[in-house]
Amino acid sequence: MRVAGSQGKWTMSKKFSLPSFGGNKAADKAASAVKSATKKVRQAGPAITKKVGTISTGTRKGGVGYRRYQGDALWLPNTTRPAWLDGTLPGDRGFDPLGLARPADFVQIGVDENDINSSKNFKAGVDGTFAANPDELNENRLAPYSEVFGLQRFRECELIHGRWAMLACLGAVVAEATTGVSWAEAGKVELDGAQYAGFQLPFTISQLVWIEAILVGGAEYYRNTELDPEKRLYPGGYFDPLNFAGGDDADKVFRLKTAEIKHGRLAMVAFLGYGVQALSTGEGALGSLAKFGETF
Repeated sequence: MRVAGSQGKWTMSKKFSLPSFGGNKAADKAASAVKSATKKVRQAGPAITKKVGTISTGTRKGGVGYRRYQGDALWLPNTTRPAWLDGTLPGDRGFDPLGLARPADFVQIGVDENDINSSKNFKAGVDGTFAANPDELNENRLAPYSEVFGLQRFRECELIHGRWAMLACLGAVVAEATTGVSWAEAGKVELDGAQYAGFQLPFTISQLVWIEAILVGGAEYYRNTELDPEKRLYPGGYFDPLNFAGGDDADKVFRLKTAEIKHGRLAMVAFLGYGVQALSTGEGALGSLAKFGETF
């Protein structure tokens, strides 16, 4: 800004305009049109925006924020899946660090030379290799599998042990809540007289052991008559009254089987924790939980 002339006339080197208060109708219409267009863009914006850092898979199932993992879910990131664990089994995360389920390869060695008239006898080499099928089932009810270190047998043992562990974890909590006796001390109480849920039973401990061995052993012996590997694990019928494992949706059935094996694995670890707590604190499940609550 400077003064020009002696009369004190003010001039501006930079032009600016004051806000209009209704004097310029054309400018008001233009501003209104710009605001309307901006509002429309803002309303249409969320339909074309995308969160940064997420992977778009094209499919989204479940509740809000749930997205199915599309990669190969392994038990430890940045590891390689073993060749014998191809991910077709429910809950298969490629966990076999010791290679226990690896198919066995047998090597056939020839006969060494045994010529007493020869100045030198050569050692025999490998005639050939062959692989056995460890998942073959036979009619031997005490040992139905041809190989104890087979993937199918390992899966069967894991699933059955997981089911027993789920029942055991729930049974320990329910028994302690109804009787007030720790599951670790239940055997001592039974020595004074067999009882169930506070009711006396007309059996001795030895009689109960025999009854349990006959019933459970008989059921296992009968189960080994089934030669279908799938029915040995999921027999259906009375054991699946809601027909979860026999539905037409194969993807849903696979998810339910995966959930079952996951809960079974968690229950096996949980009951191991029951045992460690009983050894360290001398209390059962609820007693250990009460002691843990006292620390807060």
